[in-house]
Amino acid sequence: MNFISDIELEFSIRIIIALVLGLLIGIERVRSHKIAGPRTYALVSMGAALFVVTGEIVHEMLNVNVDSLRIAAQIVVGIGFLGGGMIMFKNGEKTGLTTAAGLWVAAAIGVACGFGFFTLATIATIATSTALRLLTMARRNGVAFAIAWLR
Repeated sequence: MNFISDIELEFSIRIIIALVLGLLIGIERVRSHKIAGPRTYALVSMGAALFVVTGEIVHEMLNVNVDSLRIAAQIVVGIGFLGGGMIMFKNGEKTGLTTAAGLWVAAAIGVACGFGFFTLATIATIATSTALRLLTMARRNGVAFAIAWLR
């Protein structure tokens, strides 16, 4: 007896991969002592994938014409709103900008997973985690330290 169809399995894998990739970025943020961590990044990435996958399921299973690119465009708007709430100004300094940008990238990675572009999503996750780590190290220890870490 088959409990899950092939298409449901494929779409479930897309959502799980988005969750894992978002989680990886979130783990890096915890290592840098930032406010948004693995749960936040994982949920943003998985949620974005879920929106895309839901559009694809409606199209495939219910034979309804759904434009998944429009769904993806609305994810950008929603994450922009969420990110805007993360940015704060204290004593003339801005905080939360990198967190907002990171959530935006996590959503994009989720969208890529939702469309089944796992290689692109994985490369983006590695690039994002590396950039965040290097920039955090450079900020704390000076640019020379971060450059030496690359060698």
